[in-house]
Amino acid sequence: MVLALLVPATAGAFGDGDKLALAQIQYAGNWNPRPSGTRRLAWEIDKRTSIETVTEAVTVVLSDEAQLRKHPLLLLSGDAAFPAPSDEEVARLRRHLQAGGFLIIDGADPRPGGGPGTFDWSVRALARRLFPKESLAKLPADHVIYKSFYLLKTPVGRVAAAPFLEGVVHDGRVALVYSQNDMAGAWARDNFGQWEHEVYPGGDAQREMAFRLGINLAMYALCLDYKTDQVHVPFILRRRQWQSK
Repeated sequence: MVLALLVPATAGAFGDGDKLALAQIQYAGNWNPRPSGTRRLAWEIDKRTSIETVTEAVTVVLSDEAQLRKHPLLLLSGDAAFPAPSDEEVARLRRHLQAGGFLIIDGADPRPGGGPGTFDWSVRALARRLFPKESLAKLPADHVIYKSFYLLKTPVGRVAAAPFLEGVVHDGRVALVYSQNDMAGAWARDNFGQWEHEVYPGGDAQREMAFRLGINLAMYALCLDYKTDQVHVPFILRRRQWQSK
């Protein structure tokens, strides 16, 4: 009698092509003021959620539409005004966002807000060109972004200058979200494990909230508004009761 050898089947791991990559938009200027920030956020997303990530951020340019379409989650960062994209580049980015892409804009200005010559000025000009019929406006405090994974009250980053997020709602969903609080400044950590920037005014607790916000944004980019389903309401209310104790 021949005995068959029972060989356990092996499960194949996700390749990098199946993992979430944080894609950062490159432009002429200081497009990456917090180089280690996205790397650390990707690590935290992978560690805390069921989303598998590519550790290193991917660089994309608006002139390459095929490259844009590979990445549902785009990031635009800066600490000063940036050159206005061409009409063709704006059209490519608009098509990507209208097709389901999500753009996170993170301002690292030393003084958030401001007039000409600031990152904020460039962001608002870009938002008007991308969505001329839908304005950039404050997101309500009960928006699903604040409960897509963690329950959050106030969005923060390295600073807490603007106690709100702004966004453009297109076709019933947020296609573009803008933070003036330098989220990546709170995420940034060097190769020796040291935080690169102090966080004001809330210190380590505020840094943790900045990570939670980044994770919520990634979850929203992939899952949209599933948390608004009524089936989740009792669980969310229990979480809120626990949070308030």
